Amino acid sequence: MKLQLLKNKNDYDNAIERLEELWDAKEGTDEFNELELLGLLIEKYEEEHYKIDTPTPIAAIKFRMAQEGLLQKDLILAIGNKTTVSRILKGTRNLTVDNVRKLHQQFKIPLASLVGVKVA
Repeated sequence: MKLQLLKNKNDYDNAIERLEELWDAKEGTDEFNELELLGLLIEKYEEEHYKIDTPTPIAAIKFRMAQEGLLQKDLILAIGNKTTVSRILKGTRNLTVDNVRKLHQQFKIPLASLVGVKVA
């Protein structure tokens, strides 16, 4: 396959197909080099066309709650009283810096997710 930038879905599909053909290539061979380069081209295309947005802080908290089987009352130590927890999860109140620190420490929610920072 002639290696070039992937400019459309057809190029992408062909690259995926070729990558699958080369999957078991031995390191140090021309096929392995082609496999590595195709991987980079596919990754670049996917970053541009299939971008996954960073979750909102509330989505990150709710995701962790679902993962751990947590209830709103379990967040009280990190966020405050029951009303504050409810308002934050509804999006009518913002997290404070102290809330962010405690949520990160207690529930291991990534700081970038809690402050809405996109990670490159």
